[in-house]
Amino acid sequence: MKIAVMGAGAVGCYYGAMLARAGHDVTLIGRAAHVDAMNRDGLLLDLGTSQEYVAVTGNTDAASVSGSEMILFCVKSTDTADAGLQIKPFLGNDTIILSMQNGVDNAERLQDVIGQPVIPVVVYVATSMGGPGHVKHHGRGELVMGPSPQSNMAADTLRPAKIPVEISDNADGALWAKMILNCAYNAISAITQTSYGDLVKQDGIWDVMRNAVDECVAVASACGVTVSGDVWGAIEKIVETMPAQFSSTAQDLARGKPSEIDYLNGYIVRKGREFGIPTPTNLTLHALTKLCENKAR
Repeated sequence: MKIAVMGAGAVGCYYGAMLARAGHDVTLIGRAAHVDAMNRDGLLLDLGTSQEYVAVTGNTDAASVSGSEMILFCVKSTDTADAGLQIKPFLGNDTIILSMQNGVDNAERLQDVIGQPVIPVVVYVATSMGGPGHVKHHGRGELVMGPSPQSNMAADTLRPAKIPVEISDNADGALWAKMILNCAYNAISAITQTSYGDLVKQDGIWDVMRNAVDECVAVASACGVTVSGDVWGAIEKIVETMPAQFSSTAQDLARGKPSEIDYLNGYIVRKGREFGIPTPTNLTLHALTKLCENKAR
């Protein structure tokens, strides 16, 4: 299958590399430094226990999605609308589009921009960029996908590439569960530039996270969402499965890049105000992260 990855960051590069290893024709659209490295050497996939260069095509132009049968849309939430407008002229009527982003409303916002169906996908993977054209995998990799007429075809493409996929009737609940997890960890990891395993060793951090989660669950309920799974159990498990992981927000701040915090804790604060639900912990985490982000930039 001809596949394009819009947003060749850590998540996009990992899944693009796995699909390319399985024999698909993969084009990754991203920044010039990454594109140049991938076109020169291939994409270095670092699985921890092994490393290999995977043959992919890199491009900086969104027009290179033209002719793709499936697009992994992996840009930051802040760039959803702009990136959607860039790819819109080059989409086929039957192109499968997967929104593989943080936050809970990206698929809906992208669908409004491009005027065709978008499948929401919840991503559970720990990755980082080790340098231009070098993606590092730290753990997990499973996806939860919303139901649609195209979901089975997408899953049948991803699974042989060793990418576990679940198609769920409650994808919204899974998206919220993932966002709540991010609201618990991302800001604290970013503000302190600390890994998940180390930050929970500090007295009081579990209590801060619990307060943030309780606020998120209250807002989700007001939005009519049934959050899937054991949210707090998943948060506790993260320190076991990804103890060395720094949040994506922490990685953004370390590189002086804008973060997605407005679509995580900031989203909870906005929705809380809309429904009259106090969200003081999320407000504090959002405000402090924005201060750190502005200083880093």
